[in-house]
Amino acid sequence: MSYDLVLLHAPSVYDFRKSSVLAGPISDVVPSSPVFEMYPIGLTSIADYLERYGLRVKIINIANRMLMSRDFNVEKKLKNIKTRAFGIDLHWLPHAHGSIELAKIVKQLHPETPIIFGGLSATYYHKDLIEYPFIDFVMRGDSTEKLMLLLMNKLEMGNTYYADIPNLTWKKGGQIGYNPLTYVPKDLDDIDIPGYRYTIRSVFKYRNILDPLPYNGWLHYPNTALLTARGCTQNCLICGGSREAYQQNCQRQSLALRSPEKLASDIQFISRFSRAPIFILHDLRQGGRKYVEEFFSRVKQLHLKNEIVFELFQYADEDYFRLIEDSVPKYSIEITLETHDENIRRYNGKFSCTNAKVIETLNFALKHNCKKIDLFFMVGIPRQTYESAIANIDFCEKIHLACHEDRRIYYFIAPLAPFLDPASPAFEHPEMYGYKKLCHSLEDHRKAITQPSWKHMLSYETNEMTRDDIVNATYEAAAKLNEFKRNYQLIDQASYEEIQWKIAKSQEYIEKIDHILVLPEADQAGALAELRKEIEQLNNYSICGKNELKWEVQKNYANIFSLTMVGLEQLLQEYANKIQSQLHQEQRHQFKLKPEQRKAKL
Repeated sequence: MSYDLVLLHAPSVYDFRKSSVLAGPISDVVPSSPVFEMYPIGLTSIADYLERYGLRVKIINIANRMLMSRDFNVEKKLKNIKTRAFGIDLHWLPHAHGSIELAKIVKQLHPETPIIFGGLSATYYHKDLIEYPFIDFVMRGDSTEKLMLLLMNKLEMGNTYYADIPNLTWKKGGQIGYNPLTYVPKDLDDIDIPGYRYTIRSVFKYRNILDPLPYNGWLHYPNTALLTARGCTQNCLICGGSREAYQQNCQRQSLALRSPEKLASDIQFISRFSRAPIFILHDLRQGGRKYVEEFFSRVKQLHLKNEIVFELFQYADEDYFRLIEDSVPKYSIEITLETHDENIRRYNGKFSCTNAKVIETLNFALKHNCKKIDLFFMVGIPRQTYESAIANIDFCEKIHLACHEDRRIYYFIAPLAPFLDPASPAFEHPEMYGYKKLCHSLEDHRKAITQPSWKHMLSYETNEMTRDDIVNATYEAAAKLNEFKRNYQLIDQASYEEIQWKIAKSQEYIEKIDHILVLPEADQAGALAELRKEIEQLNNYSICGKNELKWEVQKNYANIFSLTMVGLEQLLQEYANKIQSQLHQEQRHQFKLKPEQRKAKL
């Protein structure tokens, strides 16, 4: 079987199955493991959009396949693939090592096949990436679906004139081109984000359920997510997805929203094949009051059985939770509070209200039947001292008592790790915001992510805390939080003891690794290999319980019949597309961006 485009997702460190890396808590509060095997949802939207025009696109989550089986042979998997091009994401910077190493392997196996990079980090480091001899293109910006179609058309026709494709960094012979980043769409309604219709269809179409799985364990816990917007109205100092970061990195001056109608349609589609929670990415209130009201009005008409999970960026009043309760049968809330310190929150831009207002928000949610509230605190944020990081746990207790010891609130603390986000205000102006940046170039980050402990991966220190302080404050706060949860019976004694053991062992192994790193370089690999088995055990939920982040799932899938029917429906749509294949070909080769979408002279 041949393809037009094969999209690959790499692990953070390519040879993680052979290395001994104490990743610690850097992935404890995200669905994926320290391998960061969860791929960005933009892969599915690209695949879905290209297949509308008759192209054959396959997603292979290389990271997850490697994680699922130590015997999985990457080279064997890729060697016999026939495709016009490969695409590799570098969206999150922790993939700086794995994505480039994977590209190197692909080019060795397929020397004549172009390799295309994309994602926010690829956009930021596009000039570094195009210098690698095995990378041919970098597609920049936050919305590349239509641009990828333009590029695929060129590749199919053998047209090597690339200067007329916006946002593209390209290489031809010894020549390198940096086309202006001018394509920045103002809305998202003509694409599916994520492309779940594509994902279901591809399983049946390409007869492989393992390749496109989003993360390890998805079949048992199949969360889904919907993107409400590209861009952000908030300007948090440490976020690479902040308003200022989008302006610099993607030339985005305003929020691009997906309409309530499209969001409701996507929710309805997901509910046909899954009963698992649906996570609404970003705070819906960014779209304004009318946007929110229309969304909930449409969702109410669906009579869902799925739980919906909402993010909050700022204080929410009782009317908002009353509206949610009236519109969905079950819902949960996620809040990244970051710190108990009101002044630091105002400075950093996240939940910039008083602590009284934080507690009021939580009580409003609980009053209106919120099933679960995940509350996240962070170590390593601007102006935070060691003592302030530990004091977050005192605030957890204050919240718990002020919310009548309600067990529906779950408390988490994690480090800002491993890297500062590129393009974030803190990354661009570290001295201004109290940071000492230790990694600058893409190669700096590639080297850092392969270090044997997360302490040495950290790409920064602050004016208030060194790397050692950040590590020690994280573990001390985690131990204190664990005791708080045990004391208020939020976890059982067995869970408490397991987490305490992992925290103590993690601190012990941080010290052991530090001692190994002062040995002669020739002796380091062997000494680290002796710790490998224990390190692997510590990397799995090192400072919180493995089930604390999960929402309740009564039944993963609607039923096998429903899933099969959805798959068949998508295949029938594919068959209809084939009947009109000639039309697709004509549409594809006539496809051009509208004049208003191409502002610069190329």
